Amino acid sequence: MRRLLITGAACALALNAAMLPAQAGSTTKKVTVGDDYYGPTKLTVRKGTTIKWVWLEGNVNSHNVKLKKGPRGVKRFKSASAASQFTYKKRLTVPGTYYLVCTLHQTMTMKVVVKK
Repeated sequence: MRRLLITGAACALALNAAMLPAQAGSTTKKVTVGDDYYGPTKLTVRKGTTIKWVWLEGNVNSHNVKLKKGPRGVKRFKSASAASQFTYKKRLTVPGTYYLVCTLHQTMTMKVVVKK
């Protein structure tokens, strides 16, 4: 009987923790990298959000993600180029607007607005 009470309490704690809102900055947003597009092309996120770009399995062409222009003080970043089954993550900690581009396909662009 005692074991059931402990297990029940542990389940209740786990359930309560799962129902709490995520801490600021602990969110991850997924962006699809398809042949000649990012999906979505515009995102608005909170400071500290991680963006995870996921290359689709059926892509034929290679693509990358490069910061073309961002908030003052942010170092430019660029992923490796890949055709499919690749991921790239970047945590955005500085509020402002980030303009991203695939350097292999200049019309493939994305905008991320980071709010405080």
